[in-house]
Amino acid sequence: MPTPTSTMNPTLRIGPHTVQPPVVLAPMAGITNAPFRTLCREFSGGKGLFVSEMITTRALVERNEKTMQLIHFDATEKPRSIQLYGVDPATVGKAVRMIAEEDLADHIDLNFGCPVPKVTRKGGGSALPYKRPLLRAILREAVSGAGDLPVTMKMRKGIDDDHITYLDAGRIAVEEGVTAIALHGRTAAQHYGGTADWEAIARLKEHVPEIPVLGNGDIWSAEDALRMVRETGCDGVVVGRGCLGRPWLFADLVAAFEGRTDFSTPTLREVADIMVRHATLLGEWIGDEARGVIDFRKHVAWYLKGFAVGSEMRKRLAITSSLEELRSGLDELDLDQSWPTGADGPRGRTSGNNRVVLPDGWLKDPYDCAGISEDAELDTSGG
Repeated sequence: MPTPTSTMNPTLRIGPHTVQPPVVLAPMAGITNAPFRTLCREFSGGKGLFVSEMITTRALVERNEKTMQLIHFDATEKPRSIQLYGVDPATVGKAVRMIAEEDLADHIDLNFGCPVPKVTRKGGGSALPYKRPLLRAILREAVSGAGDLPVTMKMRKGIDDDHITYLDAGRIAVEEGVTAIALHGRTAAQHYGGTADWEAIARLKEHVPEIPVLGNGDIWSAEDALRMVRETGCDGVVVGRGCLGRPWLFADLVAAFEGRTDFSTPTLREVADIMVRHATLLGEWIGDEARGVIDFRKHVAWYLKGFAVGSEMRKRLAITSSLEELRSGLDELDLDQSWPTGADGPRGRTSGNNRVVLPDGWLKDPYDCAGISEDAELDTSGG
């Protein structure tokens, strides 16, 4: 493992915002809501950048009730960072102008990396950069409408190994005034399987030296983050699945980039307390304890990974409906267990080598952008 040093702490600037250490929480649908961002920010001591869930531009423009809740930021969140998904330049422009004019955020990120079928089948997410003119039009509208707000983008290498787009997309982004680019070193076809291609991150950094490039993919520990920066020359890291059930990873990332080695090794008792706090925050945010605990259920397996907890107890904890029930179940565990060796491995989705679902004829011509319909703008946020 690499040894942290003070020289491994590049300064990342996103427009007027200095992100120090250069660590960004990746937007994850159903995960990076205000409660989870609060936990991660507390562990980081307020350092880093924490991005909202993916917000659909049409839903934002139409002021969908769920969407308006998703863009609510705690008073302590600075800068406020929103990620937008959209495929229609005009709608993206309206959404960005709404954010700027109503002071809804301090930073806007655009999603061109989502690989899930409900997004790509409409030409959105990781499918969109293949259509170069459409990508350019969306970026132009976003940057124009944002005013003084910095606009960044997150993308993948391409649709599959035969349709790689990230270098072209990076050059278009620079030409249209995008402030920074994050690259997930996988194609859409890989989804979350295999190993992230960090060499692609290095190539993108060489290709667009004018703006910061952030690397994303297979950062499971603070040491991984340092290694990515050292091996690729990227200006910062974006952490997604690595913090699932591990919000304290942001404390480790701060320590590593500041040259310290006091990394977190919580006991199961400490993890249990964090789990209850996470569920409590969700209930307060939703306005209903039971719904908060139900929403928390998906996090249980991630938090408990590596600890000696029987399958029946895991199942029981994953169907709890109240804080009392959750706390009671956790108290039955051997809470004195120390941090398990090897518990920092992959979590979350790991599927790979999937056929990418695309609109009919999408790959025939990268410059033919006809056929994008209004229903390509999802009416709800997430994905």
